[in-house]
Amino acid sequence: MKRLLAASALLLAFTSPLLAETYSADVWADNWFEMRIDGVPVAVDSVPITTERSFNAERFRFLAERPFVIALVAMDFRQNDSGLEYIGTGRQQMGDGGVIVQIRDAAGEPVAVSNAGWQCLVIHTAPLDKSCESEANPVAGEGACAFEAMDELQGWDLADFDASDWPQAVEYSEQEVRPKEGYDRIDWDASARLIWGPDLEQSNTLLCRLTVE
Repeated sequence: MKRLLAASALLLAFTSPLLAETYSADVWADNWFEMRIDGVPVAVDSVPITTERSFNAERFRFLAERPFVIALVAMDFRQNDSGLEYIGTGRQQMGDGGVIVQIRDAAGEPVAVSNAGWQCLVIHTAPLDKSCESEANPVAGEGACAFEAMDELQGWDLADFDASDWPQAVEYSEQEVRPKEGYDRIDWDASARLIWGPDLEQSNTLLCRLTVE
């Protein structure tokens, strides 16, 4: 609650009190997310990304003045840059991601949902060769366990950032993502879709954005 109030106060400082509206958001991510509105953080997953099995839905509110940019950082758990989890055990594998979002106005009407209309840039991809999953001693950055990574782009979460060349989000079915704990606690709008990068297993960290007019 303290985090929510602080985020709302920050947003209010950058919006006109007469024009700002209250919105509610629901997010489920496999495994972790942070949401920003016009560059201001409004919610961070309550379960740290260092938690191997972190499946939960988050519900929160924020203030914003239209138009505004929703910026979402989404991460799948990985033990290291190899992109694997349970390394050195019989369960060694690539993780798989997925995220779903819905935002409603004060009247309860949906104003934004996750779908292929979002733009998502993958900033961590691993392993580049899926055979890394079967390596007896997988080493991040070597052989099949090579990876590609980049830092967040400056200003990517702001309205004046040009994301015109970013790829669209990829929609996935429930059968493909197999959402776990927390997902069923939310009454998802029929138009909301599970999204991720081009590969549920190799796309590990995404920057996703959408402008709400």
